[in-house]
Order: sequence, then C-alpha cells, then structure tokens
Amino acid sequence: MNYRNIITIASIFFSLLSCSQDDRYIGGSVSGGESEIGNIFPIPPSLWIGGGSEPYYSAGYTGDIMPFFDNGKFHIYFLHDAINKPTGKGFHDIHEFQSTDLAHFSYEGQVIPYGTTTEADFAVGTGSVVKVGNLYYFYYTGHNGIASFLQSNARESVLCATSSDLKTWTKISSFKITALAGYYDYDFRDPHVFYNEDMGKYSMLVSTQTEPGRKAVLLHFTTANPASGIWDVQAPIYTTTQEENYLMMECADVFKMGGYWYLMFSENWSSNKGTHYKMATSINGPWTTPQNDRIDGEYFYAGKTASDGNKRYVFGWNARKTPETDLGNKDWAGNMVIHQLTQNPDGTLGTQAPQAVKSFFSKNTNVEVDATLGAVTVNDGSYNLSSTTNKAMVSFKPVGKRAKINAELTLTNTSGSVGFVFHTNNTGSYYKIVLDATKNAIIGYNSASQETTRIPFGCQVNVKYDVEVVTEGSVVVLYIDGKVALTNRVYGRDKYKWGIITEGQNATISNLKLSQPK
Repeated sequence: MNYRNIITIASIFFSLLSCSQDDRYIGGSVSGGESEIGNIFPIPPSLWIGGGSEPYYSAGYTGDIMPFFDNGKFHIYFLHDAINKPTGKGFHDIHEFQSTDLAHFSYEGQVIPYGTTTEADFAVGTGSVVKVGNLYYFYYTGHNGIASFLQSNARESVLCATSSDLKTWTKISSFKITALAGYYDYDFRDPHVFYNEDMGKYSMLVSTQTEPGRKAVLLHFTTANPASGIWDVQAPIYTTTQEENYLMMECADVFKMGGYWYLMFSENWSSNKGTHYKMATSINGPWTTPQNDRIDGEYFYAGKTASDGNKRYVFGWNARKTPETDLGNKDWAGNMVIHQLTQNPDGTLGTQAPQAVKSFFSKNTNVEVDATLGAVTVNDGSYNLSSTTNKAMVSFKPVGKRAKINAELTLTNTSGSVGFVFHTNNTGSYYKIVLDATKNAIIGYNSASQETTRIPFGCQVNVKYDVEVVTEGSVVVLYIDGKVALTNRVYGRDKYKWGIITEGQNATISNLKLSQPK
C-alpha cells in the first residue's frame, strides 16, 4: 500500500469519525478544498491536507479573519490555529472558507503557507486582499520570534503575495516593509490595504507602537501603484489618546457607509476589550468615539469587514476556552461569527444576524417546559416572571446542536435583570445572558456567576425588546432589536436544558418561539 493510499484512508476514517460525533462536516479531500461545511459558525474541518511529503491534519480553530468579496463570492481568509502544530514548523498559515450567502460555507484549504525558521513569515499574521487591474495582492504579517533570526531582523514585517485567480498565491520575496524610525519593530502588523478614492491612491494601515513611549498607533502608507512595491509613509491615521491608552490597535479596517467613514480595530489589554470603532465625515478625521464604541463583547474579536456592494458584514472569531469547559480561560481563536452591520440615524453602527442565517432556521419547534421556579405565570407562549430577592425561572427541554430562539422582553423595574439561562450540567448551575437594568448592559455570566463578557445597553422599562438568540454547538449569539450583539461561549448548551430568568425584576417574555434547520 503506497503512502498516498494510507493518507486517503486516514482522511476518510477521521472525516467519518468527526461526522459521527457531532454531524459537523460533509465531504473532504486529501489536499483540502471544496469541502462543504455544515456549520454556520465554522472552524477548519478535520482533513489531511498539504499532500506531498509533509501532510498534516487540519483540525483546529478559526483565527483572525480577512474577508474579501469578488464576483459574487466571499473569500474568507483566516489564520489557521492547528490543534497539533508540527514540531519545529511554523504556525498560523492562511486558509480559506468561501460562501455566497454567509450561512453555507466550503473549505478551500491552505492558501498561503508559513515559512522556514530563517524566513520572516515563520509565523503568519493578519492582512488583507486588494485587486489592482487583473492581479490580486495579499498583504500579510510576517512574524519570527526565533532568537537567531532577531539578531539581524525585525520580529514583525509586512509581506506580500500575488495571484491572478485567488487560488494560487506567489510570495514576493523582494517585498518587505518594517517599522521606520520612531516606531516599534517588535509589534508591526496587520496591514489593511484599500483604494483611497479621496487621495486617488492605495492606502495601507499598519498597527504598531511609538518608540519610545509605546503608544498604540495606526501608521498610514500610500502608493500610486502596488506593482512598484514602493509605499510612502504619511501622517498616522490615528494614535491612541491618553484616556484610552491602548497598547495595540489590532486588525484595523477603514470603510465608508452612507455619509460616514468608520475606523475599526480590536484591542485586548484594557478593561474594555473587544472590537471598537470610531466615526468621521472624512477619512482624514477628526475621529469621534460613539458612546458605545464596541461592535460586540470581548468574546468576539478581530472584527474586519467586507461588503457585497449592498450590505456590509463584520467577521470575527468567538474565543474558545482552555480547557474547553464553562469555567475555562478565554483563549485565542475559535469559531467564525459574522454580523450584518446596520446604520442608525445618528451614524452609529448596529448589528444583526445575516438574513441567510435567520432563514437557515426555518422549522418551527415546540417549546417544551421542563420546570418553573418562583413566581411564574404561563399563558399561551407568554411568561410573566416576578422576583425581588429570589429569582424566578422557567426551564425548557434541550434543543440540540442548532437552534434559534425569538422572544419579546419587557422590563417593568429600573433595577434587576432578565434574560436566558443555558445549563452546563444537571445540578442546576447555568450560564446566563441577561439585560441588566442596574448596570445598563447585556452581560454573560458563567456557571460560577463570574462575568465573562458584556456590551453597554441602556435598558428602559415598558419597552418591548425583540430578542433573537442564534446557537450552534457552544456558540451563542444574542441580538436585540437588530442593533446590538453579544457573542458567548457556552459549553454544554446543546446537551442540557435552557430557560428564561429574572432576578430583582418583574418582566414579561412573550411570543417565545424556537426554530431549527430543516
């Protein structure tokens, strides 16, 4: 039996094993590519990829996402965080999902590999794609922290690969941008490139820090012709303020919707972690910070956007936990989560589930009450829960891997909370996601009642809020009024009971509906 046959058999075996355990993937090949993914919040499928003399198993997680729309299709590039990294090899090579509707995906395998121990891209970091004429340019981060490499090289740099078909990419070995004087070459990453109509040139934003001083800054480079490889430095597009004091502004993005420009970035070191945005009426600023400047809570990270010419979407990853239990610590990479961006009358941004995701859950399912606790009145799909010091709760039967919950929530008190619980075991502990009128926020708490994530939200009494909860596996995303999203990681959600809860609040949950895929 030859080596390729062994690999093929192993691929089939592991693919079948994966499907039998959680019905995750359909299809697959030895080299990766054209594998249908049955998840709306995808991670890389479990396949043997790479071929040749060094195949490896692709199981892992979705890291920083670099979306690009072209000819009716989203090319969704991401940093692949392998579960088992080959010894002595690099990491975070770039892989690709493709989609036409953002609810169904195919996995296209590796598109840009990491380099060797002596090359600038021993590890690969975030970047972006831009089309110039008939050629596509992929600007990405090269990262090499090996001591021998650092003796004569910067740790991070901007590199480039080109393609004529978005399938085969060729690294341009002669291209490299490193930090210029006054900036920190240890942190110099995440190039975001776009055509700047106001300047008639191509712009590149790079996340770095001042040196000395170590203040987060987004550098701005321009070129009239990317083929020249020459990029001229401009004034920074943004430097963190003394009040913000961000360490890094990662995975930056700039785009225009209506009459406003938006500057988006992520940071993971302050007390306000997550994907942030600022607004301006010109790409040159001045940039203002909205009252709620976050797209989601801290379990949605590295949000970058793409538009199909009609709607704009933000792509991020829902952090996994290590160990992968409810009380585990937040870790890098996880499942891809996509929100559709909306624009409020004042220009601020809102978020809602993509329409194709909503339509994916087309089969109405009965809501089965399991038990009630405290002062609860049930009346034809409407639930009145009253609590002062004790909680009131209704629990329902488990709903399995995928489900969408819709409800209308009305608060009558200016303090206390109302929301949902997702049980993690049979002893009565649970993860809860609540609208907290006391703290004016939507907050997720793990089963030890520890806050894991939040998003500001001004709760009002006697206002009916339309709530939608999209769940798949351990990913739980709550939307309110198509304007606010909070992404959570809830292990055990699919296997155990879920419910509704009030604490110190009298609330009505009406029109409670449950739907699943057909």
